[in-house]
Amino acid sequence: MAKWVVASAWPYVNNVPHLGNLIGSILSADVFARYLRLKGEDVVFVSGSDEHGTPIEIEAIKRGVHPKQLTDQAHEYITKLFKEYGISFDNYTRTESETHKEFVREFMMKLYNNGYVFTQDEILPYCPRDKMFLPDRFVIGTCPYCGYPKAHGDQCDNCGRLLHPTELINPRCAICGGPVEFRKSKHWFFDLPKLQDKLMKWLEESNLPAKVKNYSLNWVKEGLKPRSITRDNKWGIPAPFPGAEGKTIYVWFDALLGYISATKEFGEKHGDPDLWKRYWFDKETRTVYFIGKDNIPFHAIIFPAMLMASGEPYVLPWYISATEYLLFEGEQFSKSRRWGIWIDEALELLPADYWRFVLIKIRPETKDTDFTWKELVKIVNKDMNDDIGNFVHRVLKFTESRFKGIVPEPGEYTDIDREYAEYVKSASSRVAEQFEAFRLKQALEETIELARRGNQYLNAKAPWDAIKTNPEDAATTIYIAINAVATLAVLLAPFTPVSAEKLWRMLNLEGSVHQKGIWSKVASTFIVKPGHKIGKPEPLFKKLPADFENKAPKLLEEARRKVMEKRPPLLRW
Repeated sequence: MAKWVVASAWPYVNNVPHLGNLIGSILSADVFARYLRLKGEDVVFVSGSDEHGTPIEIEAIKRGVHPKQLTDQAHEYITKLFKEYGISFDNYTRTESETHKEFVREFMMKLYNNGYVFTQDEILPYCPRDKMFLPDRFVIGTCPYCGYPKAHGDQCDNCGRLLHPTELINPRCAICGGPVEFRKSKHWFFDLPKLQDKLMKWLEESNLPAKVKNYSLNWVKEGLKPRSITRDNKWGIPAPFPGAEGKTIYVWFDALLGYISATKEFGEKHGDPDLWKRYWFDKETRTVYFIGKDNIPFHAIIFPAMLMASGEPYVLPWYISATEYLLFEGEQFSKSRRWGIWIDEALELLPADYWRFVLIKIRPETKDTDFTWKELVKIVNKDMNDDIGNFVHRVLKFTESRFKGIVPEPGEYTDIDREYAEYVKSASSRVAEQFEAFRLKQALEETIELARRGNQYLNAKAPWDAIKTNPEDAATTIYIAINAVATLAVLLAPFTPVSAEKLWRMLNLEGSVHQKGIWSKVASTFIVKPGHKIGKPEPLFKKLPADFENKAPKLLEEARRKVMEKRPPLLRW
């Protein structure tokens, strides 16, 4: 059995995540990790709060507090929200963790001792008005490659190219808007060009998806440049290099190493300090990263290069699932314009399982996808209620009313019975096939299809009529249908964990729907036997009112007001 490390990009905690952040990394990773556990795989699912760097330092200065006060509040609040969304981390940690800080400093010294770190003077952006060196992200100008007027100093959000602030045309300070100066400062650099050939060979032979692989290969072919490891800001992990007093580690190098340090901390918490090595040093381990498309260069080039340069036998990325952007009503989410839905606001409108279902259903796997209230209503009312909820309720209520809640003994199968029974038994393998290809949206579609066909099966068999004239045929129909419902509970478990467990309890089945290895039990066999007594049927989901789409903007405003009263003071807008 292979070991798995499932990693979601670390949310930067200068703000509460929005729905685009949630589906881009955290939720997608959770759904996949839950699926692996249901299959019985050996999984560690890790992430954490990315809390270092100048953006947080500046935000703290604006609010008149130390940066750690801000990130303490943010980390605690965001951790609570992820629990409310049912995110099943094995370890959700933070870059302020002592384990993480110590690990980063030790790792960086390995790169230094192995000859992959050198010093040189760098010309850096400096704001004479704010009297500080600016991080790359806080310099805005025109991209020299595509002409995008709002490119940042580290990367163009339009064409994805990694940049240096000096490359921008008409650079200006993102804080005050004034022109920036460029001043000399000594820094420590990661010698990426030394690893160019190794990276090229690894990328060509890797299991990475074509989109990630081709983008990264083209980037490497253009020639790698050294990347600055250190920064002049104070809020971060102190650089360990000789003579680097007053410098901190650039947040991207810091956060990338968090996938390893979070696994290390997980082992420490469980009294097994060497556990992390059994995952990260085992060539059979599969490490899977769920990220947004803008993070591809860091995960497919810089991170593997760091692992190679360490001299340790780290397993390199096995798969990188990079989503496109989720838009809100046609535009990108924007905190400054209050445009979008933040994850705490969403919970004021609908339960977490509804958001999980909707977001996976519209997951932007191959292109940017637009969230609209109209689409949300359609998914909740049609897919969740009419297809899944209706099928479940029809089967369980009929079993309760006509068979006193006891699963009947089936009779002879008709062709229709055989066809649907085989479809039910093969459902888990069809859904698994989509999961194995990281097509989470299609995995959910296959799950919904099981219920859709279940409704068609009931309509074709009409057990409410057969019970009067051919009770044995009605019994066969319900026996097959109730096993379809049980299979549906397992298939829904990664997507809607609370609802799946509720359905499992209604079926009165043993243990939990989330028990390790349950996936294989619904493959090629029926798990609900004749004579089994089900529990009390209840509606699994609720429909949204017909006018929800029109009322949604106002409801969101009300939700935002409520949320601002609940948020920690330093996270209020």
